[in-house]
Amino acid sequence: MASTNIIKAIMFLLVLSLANNITPCEAQLSSTFYDRSCPKALRTIRTAIRTAISRERRMAASILRLHFHDCFVQGCDASILLDDSPSIISEKNALPNKGSVRGYEVIEAAKAKVEKLCPGVVSCADVLTLAARDASKMVGGPSWSVKLGRRDSTNASLVQAEAGLPSFKAPLDSLISTFGDNGLNVRDMVALSGAHTIGQAQCFLFRDRIYNNGSDINVGFASTRRRGCPLNSGNEKLAALDLVTPNSFDNNYFKNLIQKKGLLESDQVLFSGGSTDSIVREYSNNHSKFKSDFATAMVKMSEIRPLTGQEGVLRKICGALP
Repeated sequence: MASTNIIKAIMFLLVLSLANNITPCEAQLSSTFYDRSCPKALRTIRTAIRTAISRERRMAASILRLHFHDCFVQGCDASILLDDSPSIISEKNALPNKGSVRGYEVIEAAKAKVEKLCPGVVSCADVLTLAARDASKMVGGPSWSVKLGRRDSTNASLVQAEAGLPSFKAPLDSLISTFGDNGLNVRDMVALSGAHTIGQAQCFLFRDRIYNNGSDINVGFASTRRRGCPLNSGNEKLAALDLVTPNSFDNNYFKNLIQKKGLLESDQVLFSGGSTDSIVREYSNNHSKFKSDFATAMVKMSEIRPLTGQEGVLRKICGALP
């Protein structure tokens, strides 16, 4: 009898030890999470995202950026979607987000459609994660399997958004550090930066770069960009991040960097004599490798500190707490 009890005790400790080595993400996120509780959720979200991008091609880039800016602040918890309220200071007001991050209404619309099907089942965090994957595929980018089961945060952090999101003027070592703090390596960082193969940037973000005539910018490129970005006005005027194929998810972004035609300082710094030059060259020559690494990096990013199990809440409206 005593030996039986000892064996049971050993088995219990072994199971407990194994359980303690499983992270919440590994234990609870699953690609089949909604197969029974809301089997039409993924299709419904995909249709909503495709419709939005069909109306405005630029929305694909906006959704990818929205997902990125969510995951780098508190993890992928849909905190960026929360509006100001008596208890919330919205991340939307943070300098890297205000007036530039967009697509909130697209995620809200997709969430509303899912709520009609399965009330209180699918999180806003999962809607945004799936939307990023669907947006990439819609414009010719890669697709990937998304693990689901995230829950939504009950708070936002403007302070973390101000401090934790990379600046458009960030030097290479700062970018590497910021991505590293979120569990992403240098290759992940360069691959994710390749999302700038689509989308647009506001004039004030690249004005200094095109008017300073530094050695790291193509003279003709700078001259062309000045036509749409006046020296002393037009802060919100938009310019395509990739002039050649602005609406197609390809590897032209990396070819631009090699030609010193990166629009933002934080783009060009990836090819400036530093440790990332070789990766940029690799992606410029191998579109398939870029797409594969981008998909891998997006999966890693989507699993940054998710809320799972009994953590967080399931918001019915993404911009407000229950």
